[in-house]
Amino acid sequence: MSKQKNWKTIFPAISIPLNDDYSINEPELRKYVKWLASFDEIKGLVCNGHTGEITSLRRSERKRVVEIVADEVGDKVTIISGINCENTIESIEMAKEVKEAGADGILLMPPHMWLRFGMHPRAPFEYVKDVAEGADIDIIIHLYPATTKAFYPVETLIEMANKIEHVKCIKMGTRVMPKYEHDIRELREKAPHISLITCHDETLLSSMFPGVDGALIGFAGCIPELITEAWKAVKAQNYAEIKKYDDLIYPISQAIYGEGQPSGEAHARLKETLVQRGIFKSALMRRPVLPLCQEEKDIIKNALAKSKVPNVTL
Repeated sequence: MSKQKNWKTIFPAISIPLNDDYSINEPELRKYVKWLASFDEIKGLVCNGHTGEITSLRRSERKRVVEIVADEVGDKVTIISGINCENTIESIEMAKEVKEAGADGILLMPPHMWLRFGMHPRAPFEYVKDVAEGADIDIIIHLYPATTKAFYPVETLIEMANKIEHVKCIKMGTRVMPKYEHDIRELREKAPHISLITCHDETLLSSMFPGVDGALIGFAGCIPELITEAWKAVKAQNYAEIKKYDDLIYPISQAIYGEGQPSGEAHARLKETLVQRGIFKSALMRRPVLPLCQEEKDIIKNALAKSKVPNVTL
């Protein structure tokens, strides 16, 4: 019997603990994902997202990360791997690799050349279709911000959702709120079967208000206790609880993301948060992301105190 996949949940995009020689700390990674999978609102994990340093991991390491996570919790949660590639042929190859390693689906990012040069209007649909058919794997579409040249118009998303069977979910990274709400409403009307999840770490609960099916965020791998309880409050439409958890989430959100979007530096601050909580031993990031200064570490320490999240022993 095939495994039941969950597309409507909180998906933490996991960080990767490193040893001093920049290799993957496998024992610590296993403990980390086992802890995340213990939360009842977390039915999926995303490996090799931007939070998981996909752009700094070697191709073989990306596959190994999936193997570790699938081996540890693949029987409990849906395992997704990010695919970040500049051409269709290699995207299919990498999707097949992570499928073999235990991934239930992929988070398919746009080729990054589109960020600078833009793309032919038909290119996104054909790219997703080719990867879906070539790798025979389910897909979460990674929608980039509306301010970038790699943004997919809602008409393209609707076509993907309705014509490509393997497209199961859209990670709504629009980050322009009027456009975000408009596109969610359009997708709900014209592709009602598709799962829509927010990835707005920096404005999390605000981005849940238009009506989403969950979230795919690195932030959920950092403070899962608060985010899963906040998600329960959103589903229950309990606005007093939503406000309570928003107030608790806000200080650490500001310390990690400020008013900006997730970036390499934000991911470094997130990893430092995991260290200060006792989850990781090291906040090491692969260069060119640089170590945090003491002032940044102190900001995180103060934010954790305000957010009232305890230390964790894995």
